[in-house]
Amino acid sequence: MKVVPRAHRETAHLVTEARRSRSEDISYRERRYLIMMGIRVVCFGLAMLLFVRGAGWVAAIPAVAAIVIPYFAVVFANGGREPDRTRRFRPYEPNLPVPYSPHQQATPGPAGEPTDGQAGPSGNGAGHGPETE
Repeated sequence: MKVVPRAHRETAHLVTEARRSRSEDISYRERRYLIMMGIRVVCFGLAMLLFVRGAGWVAAIPAVAAIVIPYFAVVFANGGREPDRTRRFRPYEPNLPVPYSPHQQATPGPAGEPTDGQAGPSGNGAGHGPETE
């Protein structure tokens, strides 16, 4: 029997990247379903209260929510495991600007004019715009 060596990984796995366990995921989905159904009960009660008080079309708003919420609650509960997060833990890497050096020369812009405010070809110090004499 020949043993094939595994490819060496350059990166280490972090605990923060691990998926949540299956039982924890099911518990999370059950809790989310129960919260949504609790909101549905509150909407239904509010719709009944507003209807009895004669609020008119305002009572339709929580009634529609009470009708629509169960669909989303079931879809979210049966949707399966949550996808992996795309954002991973990254070590801090500062993004600092390049230090200013007064001895650097200005790079010319698209029209051949300096871009750092130095005097242009006319010597007026503006460095932009047409020359007028």
